[in-house]
Amino acid sequence: MSDEHPHWRNTKGPEPFYIKSVAPIRRICREERERALASAKYNLFNLQSEDVFIDLLTDSGTGAMSHYQWAALMHGDEAYAGGASFERFKQTVRDVFGFEHIIPTHQGRSAELILMSHFLKPGCYVPNNIHFDTTAAAVQFQKAIDLNLVIDDIYDWNSEFPFKGNMDLAKLEDALKKYGDKIPLVCHTLTCNSGGGQAVSLQNVKEVGALCHKYGKPLFIDSARVIENAYFIQQRDPVYHDWAIPAITREIMSHADGMWMSAKKDGLVNIGGLIGVRSAEVFDALRMYGILFDGFSTYGGQAGRDLDALAVGLYECCEEDYLQHRTGQVAHLTCLLRDAGVRTTWPPGGHAVYVDGRDFCPHIPPEQFPAHALTLALYLEAGVRSVEIGSILRGRHAETGENQYDGLDLVRLAIPRRTYTFTQMEYVAENLIEMKKNAGNIRGVKFTRETPVLRHFTSEFGWVGSAESAG
Repeated sequence: MSDEHPHWRNTKGPEPFYIKSVAPIRRICREERERALASAKYNLFNLQSEDVFIDLLTDSGTGAMSHYQWAALMHGDEAYAGGASFERFKQTVRDVFGFEHIIPTHQGRSAELILMSHFLKPGCYVPNNIHFDTTAAAVQFQKAIDLNLVIDDIYDWNSEFPFKGNMDLAKLEDALKKYGDKIPLVCHTLTCNSGGGQAVSLQNVKEVGALCHKYGKPLFIDSARVIENAYFIQQRDPVYHDWAIPAITREIMSHADGMWMSAKKDGLVNIGGLIGVRSAEVFDALRMYGILFDGFSTYGGQAGRDLDALAVGLYECCEEDYLQHRTGQVAHLTCLLRDAGVRTTWPPGGHAVYVDGRDFCPHIPPEQFPAHALTLALYLEAGVRSVEIGSILRGRHAETGENQYDGLDLVRLAIPRRTYTFTQMEYVAENLIEMKKNAGNIRGVKFTRETPVLRHFTSEFGWVGSAESAG
């Protein structure tokens, strides 16, 4: 493992906060976990949170707010239209991202629904580095087709390349030439969640933006974790070492026509989202969908107090002490696992650790979903809830209807912000490392009930060969 990028190993430092309130958690015994898992139909989304010890299912809306954010709640203006909370929120978004026209939404997938309802019609194609699950579902809901055009480096487990989330420019231009008017917009996900939380370089954003404008296509940035991506740019690209984080985020957005954001990630809040655009004409069109789906365009499905908490959270997320601790916690768990022989994506991402399910369980064939099997085994062993980012999440191919076994099959350990300690991360590592010694005992899984859309959320499973998987 290379030491060329020492900040990848500068992973454990003091928290830039102190704890003012705690919530108890408990670890139920293995027999109780077995009963809980069977009751959940072997889908970890169906577990009750009280039956989970360390919850790494997602970093979306699960972090801790600061006392400044809690104080901001008391300033909430709950006016239906024209509230002061919206004005504070709008000014923050302009400061951090640079867009003039802002539409609040209740969360990211609502923003995706608004965007795709406006831009897409059946038969369209939407390029991205890698679509996340809800983005792909929003595209497919409009009977359009999602194209994943990430660079091939993302599949190299040992490469030190610091920006594996980059869009492949040659693939993008080929798609723009091939599909022409059938591409109404291009998307770019920063960081690239389904590819291991890998960062995207600012140079790549510039080049993708230039290519889009050459072909007359608007570029929209999926910005759920774009502030963490900006920190990686600052740390990994010498050109931007001296740049402040908001300056980098504004520079990223200067090459795009719009953005959308699930603010439950880098917004450091429990609910919220937004769309930002340059064009007044596009803004007028989109906000009609927003009013239809989410509510009037100065609250967008959020309470005024939530908008105030988000306005504070976006500024807090830009603080470098916070970002160093945040990415350092992810890197610490990544390095503990890799040093013990557990294969993870590399370099460390911004919000999660991604374990290679196929390498961990080489005896389980792809059609028995090794990454999902590992998530179940980790819960049974340690009470840790994680999620599969692989064949189940990718769903069936939009045109052929076949399962998509190609690509990465990952277990994502998503770390909520300002929530767990380094000691708790070490507990997760110790259990996974011990499990690796007896990984041959982990059994494959199969569907017992497959739902058609975003199937990983609501489908049901059973162990291969067991009574509950019969039929």
